[in-house]
Amino acid sequence: MNSNTQKIVGGSLLLAALIALPHFLKFHHQDLLIFLTINVLAVSSYRIVTLTGEWSLIHAVMMGVGGYTAALLFKYYEVGMWVTLPMAGILTAAVAALLCFPLFRTTQFYFLIGSFAAGEAIRLIWIQFVFPFGGTGGLSGVEPPMVGEIDFMESIPYYYLALSVVLLCLFILYLIENSRIGLTLHAVHWKAALAESVGVDTWRYRSLAFVIGSFFVGIAGALKVHYLGTITPNQFGVGFMVFILIWVIVGGYNKFYGPILGAVVLTLFDESIRGFAEVRPAIYGAVLILSILFLPLGLESIPSKFKAWSGIGKERDPLSLTDK
Repeated sequence: MNSNTQKIVGGSLLLAALIALPHFLKFHHQDLLIFLTINVLAVSSYRIVTLTGEWSLIHAVMMGVGGYTAALLFKYYEVGMWVTLPMAGILTAAVAALLCFPLFRTTQFYFLIGSFAAGEAIRLIWIQFVFPFGGTGGLSGVEPPMVGEIDFMESIPYYYLALSVVLLCLFILYLIENSRIGLTLHAVHWKAALAESVGVDTWRYRSLAFVIGSFFVGIAGALKVHYLGTITPNQFGVGFMVFILIWVIVGGYNKFYGPILGAVVLTLFDESIRGFAEVRPAIYGAVLILSILFLPLGLESIPSKFKAWSGIGKERDPLSLTDK
């Protein structure tokens, strides 16, 4: 069985497991599964921003931009969820495009701090303006629709909806990363000066990555808000941004599946320590430190480390009994 066949079989089995999984879970765990599915899109969209070497602290707020877009369209204009989802992505991408002009005049640490300041400014607008954003109390009554006899307010139907949207978005993100655009984003990260010397506009590609990531996280925000039925500024604060960073760092960001792995493993870990709410920040801090010390490339590096340790894949010298 060649590698392509193995990938197809593995992907089919994984998809079958994802489809069957909610029927074996309690209601609380079905909720958790929905939020995990949405968060997978959040971390995957964040990774495409990091491909250029820039790490921002505004990604959670951009998710909120998508969420507020869906809530405002649904509540004040009675626009259906099938329209609010793409509109959330489009408007979030438009906001990101406007922010590119001040933010990408800086790089590295200064970009990090600038993105945090811009995100807090957006959150302050949500808090200060009771109309239309609802102030600190936010907005409510943003429920998903019924389609025939399918009630998307129920957990299992909404999970299938979220899973379908997220899988489609992940497929598009994968195609982008493996396209000429994705290769150029990698070049901007590792060899920016060389890329500029052959005519690559690094500012343009950094901005493009930021806009693409914002588009998809805007859709994730809309999915989250439609399921919860409410939205508040605190849902997309710095605390949630820290979780996104930890998921990406612990999972790894050199491979497409790294952040997804981090989100899944740490979400399950978080569920196992729900009874230790007072020390959860300390536990997460310890997990992050241990990950940086012993798995600097994240959980995604474990298979390669195992192969190196076990000797799988090493070439053997036909004239020697020892491995090269």
